[in-house]
Amino acid sequence: MPLSLKDMAVGASARVSGFRAGAPAYRQKLLSMGLTPGATLTLLRVAPLGDPVVIAVRGYQLSLRKAEAEALEIDATGSLPA
Repeated sequence: MPLSLKDMAVGASARVSGFRAGAPAYRQKLLSMGLTPGATLTLLRVAPLGDPVVIAVRGYQLSLRKAEAEALEIDATGSLPA
């Protein structure tokens, strides 16, 4: 079962497995930012209320709003307990 960024602990890494159904508006935006299936990301920061989150992907840092982050499906590459 794919996970989402909210399931990750800060410092954990994961691999993008796809995008949630019903999020077509965010899919193209995320793809253009380098969040393609197979890309590895690391969760760097989560704002106090959970929005936004900062991830590292493909050598740069990216800030995602909650709705954008929820559109991503990820698979664990390390420990993920939040």
